[in-house]
Amino acid sequence: MSVLARGTVIFLLALVWGGLPNVRAQAPAAGFTLQQLVDSAMAANPQLRAGRGKWEAARELPAQAGALANPTFTYKGMEDTSSIGNFPNTEEKRFEVEQAFPWFGKRTLRERVAAQDARAMEQDYGTLVRETVREVKETYYELRAVRQVMTITRKEAAVLQQLESVVRTVYASGKAPQVDVLKAQAEQTMLSQRLLELEPRDNSLQSKLNVLMDRDPGAPLTLAETPSPLTIGPESTLDQLLSLAARQRAEIGRAQAELERARAARRLMAREYFPDYSLGLEYRSYRDSPDMAMFMIGVDLPVWQGKYRAGVREAEKMTAANEAALEAVRNQVRQEVQQAQVNVVKARQSLHLYQQALIPQAIARFNASEAGYRTGQVGFLDLLESERFLLNARSLTAMAEGNVGVQLARLEQAVGGSLPSNTAPGETSK
Repeated sequence: MSVLARGTVIFLLALVWGGLPNVRAQAPAAGFTLQQLVDSAMAANPQLRAGRGKWEAARELPAQAGALANPTFTYKGMEDTSSIGNFPNTEEKRFEVEQAFPWFGKRTLRERVAAQDARAMEQDYGTLVRETVREVKETYYELRAVRQVMTITRKEAAVLQQLESVVRTVYASGKAPQVDVLKAQAEQTMLSQRLLELEPRDNSLQSKLNVLMDRDPGAPLTLAETPSPLTIGPESTLDQLLSLAARQRAEIGRAQAELERARAARRLMAREYFPDYSLGLEYRSYRDSPDMAMFMIGVDLPVWQGKYRAGVREAEKMTAANEAALEAVRNQVRQEVQQAQVNVVKARQSLHLYQQALIPQAIARFNASEAGYRTGQVGFLDLLESERFLLNARSLTAMAEGNVGVQLARLEQAVGGSLPSNTAPGETSK
């Protein structure tokens, strides 16, 4: 190969290689939004790719189940024993072609059974998708809450440094003992310890999100700003959510596919009483005799009726079992939707209580304690207690906000998809 040709090949290979899509999620410059995390997991998650591959493979089953068996070709040669060494150039030659056919309607029913198997596999893939989306969203909101708590803790550490300065000033004036300075320093050490306890949780959640997106578990992961889950969607009734779940839940779709499969299998077994048949054509050549053609038709003899009756009974029992299974899945879905809706409502109520009552009360308490300490009306322990209370209130609020997002993700999984744009979880309908 010439140098020019070799260079051309290398250039083309470079173009092809550079044009190949990279399914691994690349971190945006401004950090991942929640939707970007979900989209990246949908594109790159290996479990989802495996599940989709199995579903797409199952879609090829109906064509195989409805196809005819391969025809058979047979060559027969007949010769007297004294000339048997001339084989295969025998004096009598027979060429046979034969095709087997199932009884009318069997191929269609077999194809229908396979189609329901493929549909069940599709619903399994849908279940895997919803579980992955829920897992991404749960992890995102938990990680976001942990990082908010870490930010709050760092800010509180700065506040404690200011408190320490106040204490030192009061101590220098002789109005406070030295132990107050030591208490302020000890409180800062406790906050540092709290940050050390939060870091492993942050790393664990970040690693989990990276794995869901098929990224290096240790890759840095920055989160972009996302609206608070408290502001997502207006109210929705339980009946609306149940109606949505009945249409969207993959588990219901799978149970329906299993039921339809059993019904098709029942009809197929009823046709097994009828014989399959075969058609054939034979061409015969013998010495100087005229060549001859022969048409053949054959049928199998379904004389052992007991196994067919047993097959029909089996199919009937499977149909009844799948009807019960479908009802059980529907009941389970109703329970899951109702419980998920209650959890969202309670989580939102808790967050609203923290934001509207607890945080303002904690701030007012801290401000009053700080002012009282400066004037000598409040002891330093009371001031520290007010600071701890404010820190805990803000941390609880951050965790409560994350819990709202987690519960919304679980509600989405319970209804089998995203909540409608004009509805979101509200009070249970009467």
